Amino acid sequence: MTASSDNLSRLSADAKPQRGIQSLDNTGELLAALVAAARPLTLRDLAAAAGMPPAKAFPHLVSLLKIGLLSRDAAGCFEAGPLALELGLISLQRLSPVREAEPEVVELAASTAMSVAMAVLGPLGPTVVRLEESPRPLHVSLRVGTVMSLVNTAIGRVFAAYVADDVRAGLLAQDHLRLAGAEETDVPVGKGAPPALKETYAQRLAQIRAQGIDTALSRPVPGIDTLAAPVLDHTGSICLVLALMGPSGSFDSAATAGPAQMLQAGALRLSRRFGWMG
Repeated sequence: MTASSDNLSRLSADAKPQRGIQSLDNTGELLAALVAAARPLTLRDLAAAAGMPPAKAFPHLVSLLKIGLLSRDAAGCFEAGPLALELGLISLQRLSPVREAEPEVVELAASTAMSVAMAVLGPLGPTVVRLEESPRPLHVSLRVGTVMSLVNTAIGRVFAAYVADDVRAGLLAQDHLRLAGAEETDVPVGKGAPPALKETYAQRLAQIRAQGIDTALSRPVPGIDTLAAPVLDHTGSICLVLALMGPSGSFDSAATAGPAQMLQAGALRLSRRFGWMG
């Protein structure tokens, strides 16, 4: 056999599905069912969620208890054990939100044919750290390093909706320095802010938290619409924002339409990856 044919044989073998251990596959189904429930479960409920009889599930659960992947609470329900918690902490410590989000940004741009921005909360405010252009690039002033307004941009408002009150107040005080920033007299914070402005802004942030998305139609750039959604970590804190951008009228910008749903689905996948269980 030649070297080239030997390499082809190895590649063919690697492409075949690898056989596993059936009993461990069943054990994994029980663990996956417990994760999906996100709460302690009785033997009967856990077995039902995994699609197996309790008598079949019980030996697997006993083994999981022995090695510490599961434990039982005072009511006898199964929950994550000390070993599972340690493994989860190790995984969370190794995660880099920006690095983990990179494939999602590329996939979102490809599947929507729209431009996708990713922003994190930097020392100067919400900062764009990744921009994946659509096949038809937008003529906007947005680029990597741009710091966004917390008042007049969807990306900034999503951050404002999820950060602590004191953090938001500190950032809003400097909003006039950012892209599309509000003038000092129009910033909805502090004793000098008009009550109506503060109330309107508070209602907008509450709506963002309820819907998990915000829109900016022809703002800050006329003719460009933006959808933005949060990515949360295991504590429920915001770690980054994903945003879709396209010419006004070229896509349905409603929060219930396809682009918004695709954006939220991508943000949710990342949030789950970062340990968010809400």
